[in-house]
Amino acid sequence: MASQIVRRVLRSRTIEQIATPLIANGNSFGMVFVSTPYRCISTDASRNHPIRATLFPGDGIGPEIANSVKQVFNTNEVPIEWEEHYVGDKVDPRTESFLTWESLEAVRKNGVGLKGPMATPIGKGHRSLNLTLRKELGLYANVRPCYSLEGYKTRYDDVNLVTIRENTEGEYSGLEHQVVRGVVESLKVITRQASLRVAEYAFYYAKAHGRQRVSAIHKANIMRKTDGLFLKTVPSFFLCCREVAEKYPEINYEEVIIDNCCMMTVHPIFYGSSPDLGKTHCNIGEGGIALAEAVHGSAPDIAGKNLANPTALLLSGVMMLRHLKLHDKADQIHNAIIKTIAEGRYRTADLGGSSTTSEFTKAICDHL
Repeated sequence: MASQIVRRVLRSRTIEQIATPLIANGNSFGMVFVSTPYRCISTDASRNHPIRATLFPGDGIGPEIANSVKQVFNTNEVPIEWEEHYVGDKVDPRTESFLTWESLEAVRKNGVGLKGPMATPIGKGHRSLNLTLRKELGLYANVRPCYSLEGYKTRYDDVNLVTIRENTEGEYSGLEHQVVRGVVESLKVITRQASLRVAEYAFYYAKAHGRQRVSAIHKANIMRKTDGLFLKTVPSFFLCCREVAEKYPEINYEEVIIDNCCMMTVHPIFYGSSPDLGKTHCNIGEGGIALAEAVHGSAPDIAGKNLANPTALLLSGVMMLRHLKLHDKADQIHNAIIKTIAEGRYRTADLGGSSTTSEFTKAICDHL
């Protein structure tokens, strides 16, 4: 166990440079929530010189919604060349999961990717697919935007916040063992390097997007040394956040206990994860890797029935395009999605309509 901890800590490397902004957002009053060397990818792309991106269609409805993304991108002449990889049917000993080493190398080589829903097979002797991606690719910052969609009424209006979660440590350290029969111990690891890294990214993101506040979410009233506010000899998450906040005097910084955060967001939440306020995410990793994903279930009950809603994966694709600085293409696709939903003529069942995946996708393409 001790050797595992040492390896995890040594793999946590400081990133000197911070990522390019992912989402264009003019609202200067939004909040960025923080829960506990950037390689620039060439944007001199065209249909003759496309950018190569890794695509994990995923399981269940994944291939269907991935096809929707490819159809919309092709309609809008987005200069992307997809390199597709699928989950294997056997555990790859090099990754200890059903993800092959070659698929991980493809993301490292291309520097950017898009991932559909993945379901980790039940059983022993292999790692979670998502955990494998985070650990092997060093995907340390999980960026989750949550905003109201124009034309689609929800309980709350004018929602506009971004959650940035540390992806590799804390409850995501994945260090567990059985002490004795009936007693299991899980270790929460927090390092100064990883805390500084995600804090730096969060404040940079806030400044780049004109947001005026960063809220650090914690449970330091209970976990005083890891989330802690008190012992300066401990590399606590909050000491790192405060240290970074001093570099950004123009941004308001606050610390909020997770219980209070739940009340403010009016959303059920469990500690160790940020609010699931939207299904469109992008993970920022070491060396400038960006892996956008739609974080929802693989929905095997409707797989192959042409009923799935591809919006989450499409908007994740939009985040990927913004990462690549293809802002015009991103705006065009984003606007087409919003118009299709706002019109209400073509909506899938989860949005209160009766359209198929194909019909909804075609409506988006027609708005391009």
